[in-house]
Order: sequence, then C-alpha cells, then structure tokens
Amino acid sequence: MLEQGIDVLIVSEPANLYYLTGYDAWSFYTPQYALVSQDWDRPLCVVRGQDVNGARLTSYLTDDFILGYSDHYIQNPAAHCMEFVARLLTERGKGSARVGYEGDSFFFSGRSLSQLQYHLPNATLVDADALVNWVRSVKSEAEIGYMRQAARLTELTMTKAIDRIKPGVRLADVAAEVYATSVAGLEEYAGEYAAIAPLIPAGVGTSCPHVMWRDEVYQQGDCSTLEISGVKARYHAPQSRTVFLGKPNPKAYDTVQIVLEGIEAVLNTAREGVYAHEVHAAWDAVISKHGIVKDSRCGYSIGIGYPPDWGERTISFRPIDNTLLTENVTMHFMPGVWFDDWGVAITESIRITKTGVECLCNTPRALFIID
Repeated sequence: MLEQGIDVLIVSEPANLYYLTGYDAWSFYTPQYALVSQDWDRPLCVVRGQDVNGARLTSYLTDDFILGYSDHYIQNPAAHCMEFVARLLTERGKGSARVGYEGDSFFFSGRSLSQLQYHLPNATLVDADALVNWVRSVKSEAEIGYMRQAARLTELTMTKAIDRIKPGVRLADVAAEVYATSVAGLEEYAGEYAAIAPLIPAGVGTSCPHVMWRDEVYQQGDCSTLEISGVKARYHAPQSRTVFLGKPNPKAYDTVQIVLEGIEAVLNTAREGVYAHEVHAAWDAVISKHGIVKDSRCGYSIGIGYPPDWGERTISFRPIDNTLLTENVTMHFMPGVWFDDWGVAITESIRITKTGVECLCNTPRALFIID
C-alpha cells in the first residue's frame, strides 16, 4: 500500500478477506469487505448484520473491528452498503484519503465503484487491482502445511473417483464420489468444499475443459479427464488425470506421452530465480517439436480459493509473464491440451523451491486405462 500510495484499501475478494481476517462463511453473495489502513493495527471486517456472529466465530478480530450493515442495503436499487463503508471511513478521518479498491475482483461491481465515488466525494480512488493477491502468492510454512493436507485429500479423492469409472456408470455418480470423498476426508481431518465443481467430462466433452456433467454414462472407448482438488483451511491442491475406458487410440496415447515429456521438462526447469515465461518456454519447446500448439497458459498461482475460482489471479506460466519465481510460490501446472473432439489433461500442484519443485500430490503421473 505504501509503494502504491494507498492510505486505505477496500478488500472485497473473499479469499483476500479470509487471508487478512480469517473470516470464513458462505456470505460472499452479498457485499463484504476488509478495510485496511496504514495506521490501524488490524483490519475492519464489514459484513451483513446477520453475519457478524460468523465473523466473531471465525476471524481473529475483536468486536470493535467487526461491523455489520443493515439489510436495508441488501439488493436495494435505492441504496447500497458502500454508503455504510464511506460513512465508516469518514468517521475515522479517511474521507479525503487515497482509497484503493479491487477493480478486477469478481466481487467488486460497477455499482460498488459508483456508490463509493458518490458517498466519498473528497477521496482519491485508486484501482489497487490484485494487491493482496500478490502478497498471497508467496506462502508461509503454515500455508504450505495446509496445501500438503489438501494434497492428501486430492490423492484420496482422485483414486476413489478413477476406481468408480466404468462403462455404464453415470458421470454424476463419479461427481458424487468426488464430493463425498473430498468432504469426508481422512480420519485425521475432514475436507471442505472446493472453489470449482468437479470437472469430469467424457468423450467429446474432454474437448471442453470446463463443462459440467449431465445424465450421460461412460461408454467403452471413452476418454475422460478429471480435474479436482482437496481443500483444507480453504487452501487447494488441484490435480488432473486422464482415463481411457479400453485401449486408447494411437494418437491419444502418443499425445499423452508428449504431455508427460513436457511435464518433465517443466519440473526440471522451474525453481527460484527462473522467470514464469521460461517455465512456459520449456513446456512449449517440447510440444512444438511434436506439432502441438497450445495458445493458452500452462499454469497459474494457487492457494486460498472461494467460488468461482481457486486461482490467485497473479502469476501465469505464459510467454508474456515476467514474474521471477521465488521459494514457496505455489502453482497449478496445467498442461492440458484440447482438440476439436477430445482432450488430455495431466496436471500437478507444485511448490517452487530454491533448487526445483515439490509436487504436492503423489498420484501416479500416468494414463489410467480401465479394461
């Protein structure tokens, strides 16, 4: 904030609010904020009135720092809770401050900005973009610990889901297995809901990485991809694997081998002191020599996640990203390739170390064939 000349930051993204305060509830369908000032010793947590007790229960904040606004502001075209926020800031001497907001957050609407401008006319408003997200991109040892726990849940869930796939089984039944296993977790600890629903297409659906299951069943000869994540303390460790029901055709088998070769190239390249675009170049060098073109990124920063995404919206493995990787950056290395009528996805959640990478999950990195 000091570097960007921001006196007060309005944080609207649930993952950032959780990171700063610990507040964790399914209340992000209504506006909620953490207000951070350079001269306050902790943030203010602003939530809907009925969610104040949830903030008391889950955050580290005392009552003086938890403030609830009236339901008068909920889905009211004639009022908006940014009026409440502006009043709080004015009462605390910040009415003429440089106020930052998260302009590209899913949870900061155009109306939020216009109401902030209207009710805080003497302030200078600054788009802070993903300021907190970038702080989050380098993890503490405690955070890495949560991601390793999430990874144990991912491994268990992936194994159970693949075991459930058979010809005649509904995709919905595999999705149910993912939910049941990932939430029930282990004897030592339970899991939580993931920021993204299980992505488990089959057949031609594998050409569409983000479609949902319907009433269809697995067919002999199908290719299926699974992208799932275990979650602990809101930290994710996503992973994808590819399954064939029966013998894969030669083109699909060869593509999987190319993807596996590309994965090894990346795992041998990524480390502290390497640029994000260099990691992408290692992947692209492998697939290009085999005639495969992938114009989307092959990885992104991960950690805390709330719907609709477990990505942090910061670092990407792509040609234009000049971020220098540092120890304890965590990425979902996502070398999925999609064609017109099928696709392959084998991915890893990785931690950048001083000398290389740690793969958080231990699921075998291979093509799974179900006879």
